[in-house]
This record gives sequence, structure tokens and C-alpha cells, in this order.
Amino acid sequence: MSDKPERRSWSDPSLLKSIPNPSRQGYEIKIKTSEVTFLGVRDQPDFADLYITLYPSDTVVELKSLKHYLFQFRSRILSYERFINVVYDDMMAVYAPNRLRIVAVFNPRGGISSRLTVDSDWATRGGSETFRDWVGQEDTW
Repeated sequence: MSDKPERRSWSDPSLLKSIPNPSRQGYEIKIKTSEVTFLGVRDQPDFADLYITLYPSDTVVELKSLKHYLFQFRSRILSYERFINVVYDDMMAVYAPNRLRIVAVFNPRGGISSRLTVDSDWATRGGSETFRDWVGQEDTW
């Protein structure tokens, strides 16, 4: 038996809704939200700015559903690393984008700031490193 919580207890991806992609042309969607909160590992609230870059395939993000999806984390106890990976996994499963990049910038706690990034284009995530724009670059918004 594993000490890991069951996957379904971390999030409810059914809250994420999509709309048909209105264009078959390639383009980039950038989403920023500063309203992300969840409980840290010691039941202390954590706050983050979330930056999502999506190269859509057949569907795009319905923004209101993303807000409801992120709101569910307010009562969940997660580490920074678990949080970003759960959001990434859920968005990949629901939207199946050509590319998904998530950057989470967490407010300082105890004088320490954290910034986590995950990108579907990285070879370690199964990508082919096609875009390579992340190499040596800072994210700009």
C-alpha cells in the first residue's frame, strides 16, 4: 500500500471545460491569474501567480471553468510541486494541446520565494523540444 493520496483527491478535472478552437491556424494563448490559493503542507495558505501558455489543438480553455477549477484548491493541502503537476496533468488530459507551459510564482513564505515551471515540450515530459524558446529565456507577459 502506498502512502501517496489517491489521485482523485487532489483535484476534479471535470471542472475544466473547453470550447472548440475557432481557428486551425497556429497561435499562442497566454493566461495569467493572480487568484490562486491553496493550503501548504502545514495548513498555511499559499498564494501564487499562475502563467499558462497554451498552443491549442482542437479545443481552447473556457476561462470561467478554469477559475472554478483553480478555486477548488483553496481547501486542498498540497506542496508547490504537487500543485503545478496536478494542474499540468489535468490540463493536458482535458485540452490535449500542442504545447502547454505553466509557470507558478509563489509568494514568499518564511523569506523564501519559489518559481516552478513545467513544459510539455521538454524531452523529460515526452516532448520533442520543438519550440526551444524556453532555453535561456525569461517568460514575458
